[in-house]
Amino acid sequence: MSQHNISGKKVAFLLTDGVEQVELTSPWNAVKEAGGVPTLVSPKTGQLQGYNGTEKGQKFTVDLAAGQADAADFHALVIPGGVVNADHLRVDKDAQAFTRAFFEQHKPVASICHGPWMLIDAGVIRGRNVTSYHTLQTDLRNAGANWTDQEVVVDQGLVTSRNPHDLPAFNAKLLEEIAEGEHAGQTA
Repeated sequence: MSQHNISGKKVAFLLTDGVEQVELTSPWNAVKEAGGVPTLVSPKTGQLQGYNGTEKGQKFTVDLAAGQADAADFHALVIPGGVVNADHLRVDKDAQAFTRAFFEQHKPVASICHGPWMLIDAGVIRGRNVTSYHTLQTDLRNAGANWTDQEVVVDQGLVTSRNPHDLPAFNAKLLEEIAEGEHAGQTA
């Protein structure tokens, strides 16, 4: 059980087909165990295909379409990775707007592995301290981020990690930032 109680706090998980399954299920379970209420938001409706690396994993049911989602209804946002998931998600205008709204409302956002690609296309990464899967470092730096190779980086409510091996640290910081609430430095 988490040391952080986030009872009743609503957490949006933004993803699509190709999500790295454990990067969804591990933080999702951490949020639930800490008393939070996770919601799966996607540009796609119906079911999404998760992956374990390159192998198909579970399917997940979408709770809310990104075009109908309102950041004001949530306390935090989680953007899992997976190359296909992140690449398709980052070009969706509704997903971009939804992500950007969390920064505009100073709410915690957590993104792991390839997930930070969304932060580039949402226009919220310039000047921020982040990490990610190592292949994204040039993209993030070119977008104005300060990229470092660390297990987890926290910058004013923005939590980022590199890969599934970092999930324990990622989940702990995600819950800590949700418990702390809004951060004045979390801006678009």
